[in-house]
Order: sequence, then C-alpha cells, then structure tokens
Amino acid sequence: MKSVMTTTISAADAAGRFPSSSDLECIQGNIQRAAARLEAADKLANNHEAVVKEAGDACFAKYSYLKNPGEAGDSQEKINKCYRDIDHYMRLVNYCLVVGGTGPLDEWGIAGAREVYRTLNLPSSAYVAAFAFTRDRLCVPRDMSAQAGVEYASHLDYIINSLS
Repeated sequence: MKSVMTTTISAADAAGRFPSSSDLECIQGNIQRAAARLEAADKLANNHEAVVKEAGDACFAKYSYLKNPGEAGDSQEKINKCYRDIDHYMRLVNYCLVVGGTGPLDEWGIAGAREVYRTLNLPSSAYVAAFAFTRDRLCVPRDMSAQAGVEYASHLDYIINSLS
C-alpha cells in the first residue's frame, strides 16, 4: 500500500540512491502529523455510521430528483447502495489517515470511479456533494482537534477533487 514512506523509499531505490535530506524531511513531517491523523481516524471510526447517514441524507436532499423513477436512487435497494458507497469511501479515508498517504483511496476508490459512475448512470456530483457536506460539517474542536480536522478534511478534498 502506498504511503509517504513507501513512496519515498521506492523513489530513492528506483534512482539507486539513499533518501535525500528533503526526502527525510518529508517523512519526518508525516510522522509529526501521525498523532493528529490517528485522532481523526479514531473519531471517524467511532462515528462513521452517523457520518455516512448525514452525508447520504445531504446528497439526496440536494439531488432529490435521484429518487424519481429511472434515476439512480429510485428504489430502496439503490438508495442503500449509495449509502454503502459513501461508507466505503469513508473507510478508505480512515485507512489513509492511518497510513499517512492517499494510497488506499488511489488504489481502491479513485481509479476508474468516474468511469464506473458514468457507466452505471450514477452522478458523481451527488457523491461530491455528500463529501463536501461532510467536510463542511466538521466543527473544531467539537468533533476533533484543529490539526486532526486539517488531516481529515484534506482527504475529503482529495476525493472531491478526484470525482469532480
């Protein structure tokens, strides 16, 4: 799985060199943010059901037409799949917070997602709205510390930008 550390080591190895000072500074910064990332991961893990429900509800509130006949959420089964997808992405955000990189999202969530959604006639904008709501709903210090919030929001931004 790709993380800041594995990416740095792989790049140095591919170039046949030791990690440079700037490589090591990057790793050190990643390690220094580890406590904040783990705090965010813990808060998300403990509240993921509520986060997913609120995100999905916000998605269907903004795009209420999705529940019309012939649309992506025209049955309870399809609505449940939307919530399942949001839950999947939130688990990947949790994994990213733990490993300190975007590898889990890149490998298991982003690659090909837009094409899959387009093929299945699922608007990626609805997922973008769900993740934007989740990001914007974050309240520091109610939900987590400021630094943990930065780490969490950065991964939500990453999903939003990837699906936009």
